[in-house]
Amino acid sequence: MKAALVLAAVLAPVAAHAFCGFYVAGSGDKLFNDATQVVLMRQGTRTVLSMQNDYKGPPEAFAMVVPVPVVLQEADVKTLGKEVFAKVEQMGAPRLVEYWEMDPCAPNVPEPDMMMPTGGAVKYAEEKEGAGGDHGVKIEAKFTVGEYNILILSAKDSTGLDTWLREQKYTIPKDAEPLLRPYVEGGMKFFVAKVDPAKVKWEGTGNDKHAALSPLRFHYDSEEFALPIRLGLANSQGKQDLIVNILAPNQRYEVTNYKNTTIPTNINVKKTVKGKFAEFYAALFDATIEKNPGAVVTEYAWQATTCDPCPGPNLDYNDFATLGSDVLEGPRDKPTPYQNADFVLTRLHARYGKDITDDLRFKAAPAIVGGREHVIDEKTGKLEEGAKPDSQNNFQGRYAIRYAWEGPIKCASPVRNRWGGPPGGQQSIGTQPATGLAFAKRGEVKLPVEIAQDVPELGLAANAVASTTTPPTDTKAPEAPKKGKKSGCCDAGGASDFTALLSGLGVAGLLLRRRRPASKRAR
Repeated sequence: MKAALVLAAVLAPVAAHAFCGFYVAGSGDKLFNDATQVVLMRQGTRTVLSMQNDYKGPPEAFAMVVPVPVVLQEADVKTLGKEVFAKVEQMGAPRLVEYWEMDPCAPNVPEPDMMMPTGGAVKYAEEKEGAGGDHGVKIEAKFTVGEYNILILSAKDSTGLDTWLREQKYTIPKDAEPLLRPYVEGGMKFFVAKVDPAKVKWEGTGNDKHAALSPLRFHYDSEEFALPIRLGLANSQGKQDLIVNILAPNQRYEVTNYKNTTIPTNINVKKTVKGKFAEFYAALFDATIEKNPGAVVTEYAWQATTCDPCPGPNLDYNDFATLGSDVLEGPRDKPTPYQNADFVLTRLHARYGKDITDDLRFKAAPAIVGGREHVIDEKTGKLEEGAKPDSQNNFQGRYAIRYAWEGPIKCASPVRNRWGGPPGGQQSIGTQPATGLAFAKRGEVKLPVEIAQDVPELGLAANAVASTTTPPTDTKAPEAPKKGKKSGCCDAGGASDFTALLSGLGVAGLLLRRRRPASKRAR
């Protein structure tokens, strides 16, 4: 959710996910948004949007502007703790696992069925009219939540809104008006959350000191299920990555206005991937987008209370309530309790530039499975490939390092391709999630060298060449960031600079700073 205001020259390039707005500071200030995460919860016409920003920079007030379809009330907005976002990221992240082949002569013990979630009912537990603004801008509501002073604005035209913001001493990009226009013409309102510096908690010391901003959650009712992302393009200078996590009872989601594809999964990789899994996955994702230009990639669709293998703790009732299931139910006197097993977590990943023409619009999609240790050929040990339709959602991006049996084989009828945990004395990495993909180095992994099997859907053939950092020749890698820029990803990979901060999984909007009078600016 970032972008840049004022002169681009005063903004330091940084790594980050796509962002729905931008921060601004005076000359010489450095602003960082290490990660932004967005989680959407959807049921019927109700949408709950939760977002976390890790802001690093000087103790300056700033504001965030997000288009919303209705006027929000104070009861519709709250602040959250950060812990749940880490759980969501781990749960849906691509994962790397290790398997060791079992003794081919050992008795064949049937594997237990995959554990499915058990039931358990989930129990759940002043707007003020502002004075009419000039230029057709009206303050529809005004209230304070945590460290945020919030305004809900409406506008008759985008030029008037642009002018009003500037007259109120918000420094906004010179080309913001065309990006505001479709939202104003569509009757959208504008959620403006300005931080009160006196209420901000700061963490770290010295150069590592940063504002510990509370995540924000708000909800509204709308027939359309969409995520606004175009405002953050105001000063974008490159490709941006956006990861959207959606939680919904018994339902996964896709986009309606862009192509959908699934990430290639169940790929055996070489043990050299162990120390660079994030870089490997970024290369795989880039190859997937090259094969499917403009597509939004499904990386995960699974019941939210279970996983196999699991990279971390499952989501539970408390997490669902934190992220919005409490307001999905409707009135407390007429609850419609959900079971823990009801929620499906969908993780969608997009990569785009300034050529994007529309927000992300979502639709319910049929259940799919894939990426599991599900053998379809007992003789060869071949696993299921790709994504297949099913009655339940069990799809994930899963990649495996496999160690073949190297011991003696003394029986007449050995059974190969049975896999399990490490033998005595061996150490396993466990289930390693590819998190923090915004900062994964790109262009340093040659996929044909690192895969242990062909990937026909991407036209990749495995070879036995030693590991190298030379960019692949048969899978075009994105241009590496120029000197002075770090790689960046709404929680996966992407090269972007400070002005390209369009999210972290994210939403769209403008992050603005309230400009102080020139006489008081210490620069």
